Amino acid sequence: MSRAVFGLICGLAFGVVDVLIMLPLKYEDRRKKYEALSGAFLERFMLGLLIPVVGWNMNPIIIGALLGLGLSLPTAIITRVYVPIIAVGVAGGAIIGLLQYLLIT
Repeated sequence: MSRAVFGLICGLAFGVVDVLIMLPLKYEDRRKKYEALSGAFLERFMLGLLIPVVGWNMNPIIIGALLGLGLSLPTAIITRVYVPIIAVGVAGGAIIGLLQYLLIT
């Protein structure tokens, strides 16, 4: 399997998992819920897509954790919800890196 296809699969899976995590949360109205879920899906999709294709000469688990941290920080700062957003980003990124290490490299 190519890194690009693996990235698409990981991105879709991570995006769906993050949306499922966020579904039970309370929102002000339907529009805010749609915006929050769409933004979360896109952020996690891009994270899953990027980790396998980044060509840094490092362990993929570290790459995943770093990209998870870096791509989660802006959202955490904007929403002022730091721990859950950063924790899910770093953990998900590390898991994708681990899967890449086990399945691709």
